[in-house]
Amino acid sequence: MRLKRISINNFKNIAEARLDFSPDINCFLGNNGMGKTNLLDAIHYLSLARSFSGLNDSALIRRGTDFMMLRGEYDRHGIDEEISAGVIAGKRKSFKRKGKEYQRLSDHIGLFPLVLVAPSDTDLINGTGEERRRLMDMVISQSDPVYLDHLIRYSRSLQQRNKMLRDHVADHNLYAAVEMAMDFSADYLAKSRRRWVEELTPIFTELYGAIAGDGEAPALRYQTHLDDPTQSLAELFERTRQRDTITGHTTVGPHRDDLELTLNKLPVRRAASQGQCKSFTVAMRLAQYDFLRRSAGVAPLLLLDDIFDKLDSRRVERIISIVRSGNRFGQIFITDTNRDHLDSIMEIAGGDYRIWETVNGSFKDGLSSNTPDTTK
Repeated sequence: MRLKRISINNFKNIAEARLDFSPDINCFLGNNGMGKTNLLDAIHYLSLARSFSGLNDSALIRRGTDFMMLRGEYDRHGIDEEISAGVIAGKRKSFKRKGKEYQRLSDHIGLFPLVLVAPSDTDLINGTGEERRRLMDMVISQSDPVYLDHLIRYSRSLQQRNKMLRDHVADHNLYAAVEMAMDFSADYLAKSRRRWVEELTPIFTELYGAIAGDGEAPALRYQTHLDDPTQSLAELFERTRQRDTITGHTTVGPHRDDLELTLNKLPVRRAASQGQCKSFTVAMRLAQYDFLRRSAGVAPLLLLDDIFDKLDSRRVERIISIVRSGNRFGQIFITDTNRDHLDSIMEIAGGDYRIWETVNGSFKDGLSSNTPDTTK
């Protein structure tokens, strides 16, 4: 799959832009705050129907305007596809494929898969379990629509149970009805997450070694309350209901799961250097890409946002060699503040590429593989 072009109106600091992309590598050069990352976020929005920044839809509208529009033209399995998204301040967003509006946005997730490597990935190491659960949910949902459906059902039932706890509802039958639905979905979520971690681990270990070299032992381990196959979540709810009533929220279940990250059998956040942490998260994201490519049957877009910060030149060269080796990775979008960085990347990567200079939400098409470099 590749994104052939994108049209943007009033998205964050981008007033208007229309960009035609290289099928291989697309680079965006500029100082921080100029709009490079916003361009990647627009691509992310078209794939996953939300911003990776966590902002709500209305907050994405450029200041001083009251709407935003995005349109992407794709080649997917050799067929032209168009995705469009529109938001008017204070109204429900419109999201369309081939001009037809989705009735459920969840039906879109996974059709145009995408992997983003960003500076915020350090939250996977230093943040709470919520960050790591979000990673699991985002990746598995793109490859398994049934998982996404169970996740939505479980979240709704969780909100209902928490409200009952806060309201001190005493009716056992009401709890039993809600908890039975939660138990059914929880079983599917836990099994899917466990299977995903098992599949991801050997890919991740291989990629980490390719980036960092030999002599380090990274590991991933799924942590869940449902490790004991003889004990259902409904039984756990029964045992913890008194405590949950006191705290006013549900203390066990998939919404409390975590992903343990270790390096040489020690927690990454305590034992790893900045370079090791960056190598760890990059390897996780590239493993995520490999997983999605195999499970979705289509090559995801790969977005690399300021990826080379805190990495030495040797690791940078290894990452570029990995993403350019064979047909393992598809279309790539890269942002950086350093032109020399990008030039060295293009020299290593080869193939077709385009570079844009980004200034205040505008994109000036510069050097490409088909034009001579006159800037030096």
